[in-house]
Amino acid sequence: MHKGRARAFTNIALIKYWGKKDETLILPMNNSLSLTLDAFYTETEVIFNETFTQDTFYLDGVLQDEKATKKISQFLDLVREIAKKNLYAQVTSENFVPTAAGLASSASGLAALAAASNEALKLQLSETDLSRLARRGSGSACRSIFGGFVEWEQGIDDHSSYATPLSSDHWEDDLAMLFVLVNDQQKDVSSRDGMYRTVTTSSFYPGWLADAPKDLATAKKAIQEKDFIALGEVTEANGLKMHGTTLAAVPPFTYWSPDSLKAMQAVRKLRADGINCYFTMDAGPNVKILVEKKNSKDVKKYLETLFDSSQLVCAYAGPGIEILK
Repeated sequence: MHKGRARAFTNIALIKYWGKKDETLILPMNNSLSLTLDAFYTETEVIFNETFTQDTFYLDGVLQDEKATKKISQFLDLVREIAKKNLYAQVTSENFVPTAAGLASSASGLAALAAASNEALKLQLSETDLSRLARRGSGSACRSIFGGFVEWEQGIDDHSSYATPLSSDHWEDDLAMLFVLVNDQQKDVSSRDGMYRTVTTSSFYPGWLADAPKDLATAKKAIQEKDFIALGEVTEANGLKMHGTTLAAVPPFTYWSPDSLKAMQAVRKLRADGINCYFTMDAGPNVKILVEKKNSKDVKKYLETLFDSSQLVCAYAGPGIEILK
């Protein structure tokens, strides 16, 4: 029996990944930049055993159906290929993240599975190799291997697409991210389907792609110079551009809900009142607000006048992969 257990934290992209140039290898159309956070994470245990006759997958204590298990099995096939071992596995995963609510549980989930598999089969993969492997399960998972600010290099093939941590003198420790959880239901359009539809049909998509490298350069410079306003402005603009592309898809769609707009408006009001904070959203209705730690309490206090306090979660910069004994 070979057993491994790992914890991975979710990451939120400040410069978004939106669109794949290779669906199978999960190679993105553009580089992205994220911040790993401490509030949401996945713990995964994997046991490979000679006596198992198939893969099984338990999520939050519930045995998963064939469709969910198939995705895990396909990922484990990559692990078996690396290990040159034909062993089935039992995967037990616990999500401390609302699943499929636009809070990227797939990122922490697949990163934790990659790390647990590496541990179980003593593959001794480097962090770069682990990032490559995690990417094959879920694109953004490659960024959750590392803590703090992380850049995902789009690459041109399987070997050249992986994430690397950005040096920032721990400036991320001065930052916070407030989550406004406006909806924890399953989405109408999954991020995978939404991405595909946008890339193949949206007339706004070429504009998004043309701007992405400029936005990335602006964000990296802001991190280097510890310029919060510059980072916030490009984060907000980049997120809005990404969501703009969905409106020109065929058929058009949006991830926004009335409460998403209410949260965005709240951020604009806070800025007008002199508190620097900026919003971003992934493929879901939840709003994430980037703010300096020193102002996070004031932002939360104002949001509590608009939303139930159970909908508000404050997160700080989080670590990379943790191996659990």
